[in-house]
Amino acid sequence: MTLSVWRYAHLALAVISSLFLLILAVTGVVLAIDAVYEKWPAHRVQDFDSLTLSEVVPVLSGVYPEIIELSVDHNRFVTIDATDGEGNRINAYIDPRDGKVLGQVAPKSQFVQWNIALHRSLFLKETGRIIVGLASFLLLLITITGVLLIIKRQQGIAHFFSRINNDFFNQYFHVFSGRLLLVPVFLLALTGTYLFLIRVELVKKPGQEKEVFGIPGETPARKAAEFPSFQQIRLSEVEKVEFPFVPDDPEEHFVIKLKDRMLTVSQLNGEVLEAVSYPYAALLEKLSLDLHTGRTNAWWAIVLGIASLNILAFIYTGFAITFRRTQTRIKNKFRPQHAEIILLVGSENGSTLFFANQIHRQLLADGRRSYLAGMDSYGIFPEATHLILFTSTYGLGSAPANAANFEYLVRQHPQPRRLHFSVVGFGSKAYPDFCRFAGQVDELLAGQAWASRFTTLYTVNDRSPGEFVKWVHAWSEKSLIALATAPAVYQMKVTGLSRLRVVGKTLVSEDNSTFRLLLRPEPAVAFESGDLLAIYPAGDGRERFYSIGRSNGLIQLVVKLYPDGLGSGYLYRLEENHLLSARVMKNAGFHFPAQAGSVAMIANGTGIAPFLGMVMDNHRGVPVHLYAGFRHDNTLVKEYRRFAADQLAANRLKTFRVALSREENPQYVMDLIREDAQFFSGLLSGGGVIMICGSLKMLRDVELVLDEICRSGHNRELSYYTARGQVLTDCY
Repeated sequence: MTLSVWRYAHLALAVISSLFLLILAVTGVVLAIDAVYEKWPAHRVQDFDSLTLSEVVPVLSGVYPEIIELSVDHNRFVTIDATDGEGNRINAYIDPRDGKVLGQVAPKSQFVQWNIALHRSLFLKETGRIIVGLASFLLLLITITGVLLIIKRQQGIAHFFSRINNDFFNQYFHVFSGRLLLVPVFLLALTGTYLFLIRVELVKKPGQEKEVFGIPGETPARKAAEFPSFQQIRLSEVEKVEFPFVPDDPEEHFVIKLKDRMLTVSQLNGEVLEAVSYPYAALLEKLSLDLHTGRTNAWWAIVLGIASLNILAFIYTGFAITFRRTQTRIKNKFRPQHAEIILLVGSENGSTLFFANQIHRQLLADGRRSYLAGMDSYGIFPEATHLILFTSTYGLGSAPANAANFEYLVRQHPQPRRLHFSVVGFGSKAYPDFCRFAGQVDELLAGQAWASRFTTLYTVNDRSPGEFVKWVHAWSEKSLIALATAPAVYQMKVTGLSRLRVVGKTLVSEDNSTFRLLLRPEPAVAFESGDLLAIYPAGDGRERFYSIGRSNGLIQLVVKLYPDGLGSGYLYRLEENHLLSARVMKNAGFHFPAQAGSVAMIANGTGIAPFLGMVMDNHRGVPVHLYAGFRHDNTLVKEYRRFAADQLAANRLKTFRVALSREENPQYVMDLIREDAQFFSGLLSGGGVIMICGSLKMLRDVELVLDEICRSGHNRELSYYTARGQVLTDCY
């Protein structure tokens, strides 16, 4: 059966039984604590296991003239119901070796009794017992389906205890504690169900087996200490001894209830007159009660208490997992038949959907007709040009629940026009079938006449944002559709919003459409140049990302104002002292390199923003070479020249070169790089770092030039240095 069947069964059972399981779990914790508490103060005596009735009965008969019964409870405490020499009724814990009273037998508190009644019947008598029994049975089914889910997720029983992917805490704890406490939770459910079946007589108890051995008075009288039967019976085997009502009366006998049988013993000579064996069902009932309550062992009671407490955690984390799977809402502005970019997702727990949704939102924000759905929603897309598949792999390389029919649908619905396809696989390299289903999807699409491969198959291990942006970078650079390439954008652990106060803003002019914005976090937050700021201009949850430059402890943004720009227009309308809510996102992959001996920074337009802050914070005097491309030599560029002059004087900047594309003798930043090819070649071979920030088109052109330099100078591709962390990019 597919993973989804067990998951839906598991969830349905949990929803149906959650309220009752909540009550049973809370009362179970209380009763487990009581089971431990009742064992102190301890009334168990030394050498208890070695004492026999032949030693105990004569001693107690000498201390107490009249004994009604002697009992040994589940704690192995001995109690006596008797009358002492002064005629006082004694109902107390005693030392069976000398009859000394150790403590009084007290009833359980009203609070504990209240919890017992609630736990057993919900105060609803027989109806309540049925409900509790059904809840126990549902817990048993939940446990079984949970085990099957783990087996499916871990790709077989052999990997049952393998490492768990820590997608997020609730899921990790749910699976980890489920495995750790599987046995006690299973036994709680199983024994609770069995006890219920006995109480409602769905399990019938077979009749007792009786054996008659002798007739009183056939052998000579003996003292109790000499009774062969008493000598053979240890006190630890006894549950109750009922004493004869009239001493020396041949018609009155000892009735000894042991754990597995009941004996009738002559008080005259100790002969066993009758033995009644308890049926197997009765013994199983007693074992079930002991396992269910933990009454016989304090450590087991503690384990059951933890298991009951963990059932509460199961309920919370289970619903938290379900909520998480549904909280990544898909908002489609366009119908599939009108979309130009189709994003299809194969996901079980929502994490893969999260990545796809981040891409979907950016495409919509960029004005693209994007459509996002599950892979089983595949159909005819008459206006689509791109088909992008994001899929995880579950079980033994099988499809996620919402992609089970994808292959069938693809073969049934060929597209009417040629489509570019890309596949991104998500999984964990801890498993042998890493991204196996994604590979199958990639091969399936490659075999379709209407499908044209746009990017090679990319795989993402353990939901790594760093690995995911490799695909984002490749797809964006080839399509020239701007997508965020900073890993921070795809972090699933979202940081909270910060309050930022506007403390300064420049204005645009006829020859300059770019403005700078200074923001002060209140309260202060830690950030570095190269981090990102996410704003929410439309108040609909859609984010706009801006690269941060640090300026004297303030957040500095450099933004180009577009006539109909939602994000840029929102920021430009902000006035001084205005407060806005935004999210500061760590972008560690684009911070100033701490160990590099030399750094070259390449930017165009507003991509210069993080570099301004990095240069200002270059207090170690690392040689920094800044290359920037702009259209016009306007007032803003003149400000940058003045800034560079100040930093050169302070030894925080080594060189500053500007390329102007719309002036006389136009140049692009790539032309400057070609002119300084020898410098860039030496920089990379010497372990230096190149940082690039700006438009995707610029990035593509710069990488082509740098690749030429690397091939001719070092006989290596640029990718070699990128893999070594010597080429850092943050483009849009």
